[in-house]
Formats: sequence, structure tokens, C-alpha cells
Amino acid sequence: MPLIQTTNLCKTYETGGVETPAVCGINLSIEQGEFAAIMGPSGSGKSTLLHILGFLDRPTSGEYFFDDKLMDDYGENELALVRNQKMGFVFQAFNLLPRTTVLENVKLPLLYSKIKPSQWNKLALKAIDAVGLSHRINYASSQLSGGEKQRVAIARALVNDPKIIFADEPTGNLDSKSSHQIMDFIAKLHSQGRTIILITHEDDIARYAKRVIRLRDGKIEEDNVKC
Repeated sequence: MPLIQTTNLCKTYETGGVETPAVCGINLSIEQGEFAAIMGPSGSGKSTLLHILGFLDRPTSGEYFFDDKLMDDYGENELALVRNQKMGFVFQAFNLLPRTTVLENVKLPLLYSKIKPSQWNKLALKAIDAVGLSHRINYASSQLSGGEKQRVAIARALVNDPKIIFADEPTGNLDSKSSHQIMDFIAKLHSQGRTIILITHEDDIARYAKRVIRLRDGKIEEDNVKC
């Protein structure tokens, strides 16, 4: 069974009695260890699809299996537990606490885990070292460059040793040099066996992925695997 499997997945938003389909008819299968980029113009449904796959939103209809279990069969507490333990998230806006140190930011997901507090520092330091920021552990995140902030966000996504990392436009706020440094880190994570789902609208960023899925008007237009 693939790590991710969707069948006729749809999400419709209703505003003032008007229904607007964001994604519909999404049939998608992603195996453990894949690196897939989801692309498409603004409004094509990229972020909506990622939010559903990351248990941040529910579909209106269709089926979504994650890790061999139907999403509808997860209770709300179980959904939160899976998000915390099996999924890591990296966002365009970094989502760090500005006046909190790098170490404390990376430890945040551990607050909601079943891991003993005595292990938190060790795990956080290991994740920070993996992104090359051991010399910044006591810096406030507000003191870091954009590229460093995103590396902290990657460390935070790694700290619980998740099965999959969802990266939503992770280079959107970065210059070209920092963007490619971040993508080199993400590619390294994939080479270590991580499953990566990347949202991007930039072709040079999507080239890091082994598979490119293009959306248009909420539907899959292309699904290409690189040889």
C-alpha cells in the first residue's frame, strides 16, 4: 500500500451560498521515499491539496488513505497525533517564534509528543546539526537571515523523525542563492529516505524533485516521473 492514496478527492468551499471547487477528482498515489513536486498557477489547488494530505483540512468528498488507513477513520485527536509524529511541515513564512532561540523553536513539536522531556534537547540538537546551524542554537530566530530561518524550520520539521515532509513554497521568501541551499538540504533529506511533497511554482525548484505533478483548475493536468 502506498504511503498516500487518494481516490476522486474533492474540496469545495462555500461562501455566501456560492460553491467554489478548489480541487476535484484527484487520484494520486505516492510511495514511501518519493520526492514529488506539485506545481500549477495561482488558484490551481496546490495548497488546498497539500492541506488535505497533511491533515490540516478535510476533503468534501472522495477517499484519502494515509499509511494504510482511511482519513475518515481517524478521530480528531488521532489526526493531531499523526500530524505531530509522522508529518513534518515547512512553510514559506517560516512560522518561527521571533524572540525564541533556535533550540527552543526546534523543540516545539516535542511539547506535544510522547517523547520524554529528558530527550528533547538531544533530539533538537541533532536536528539543528543536520541543517548546519549548531553555532546558532542560542540565537533568537529574529537574529537570523531568511535562509537560516528556513533551515531552523526544516530542523523543526525533522525533530520528530517524521515519515513525510510537506514543504509549501519553502523558497518563496528567499533569494536565489538561499533558495538553492534550502533545496540542497531538502534533496539530502530525500537521499536519506524521506518522503517529500513540495509545493512550488518555480521550475528550477521543481527540478530537484523526481516527480512533477501539475494542477490546473483543481485537477491533475500532468504527472511525470523522471527516469
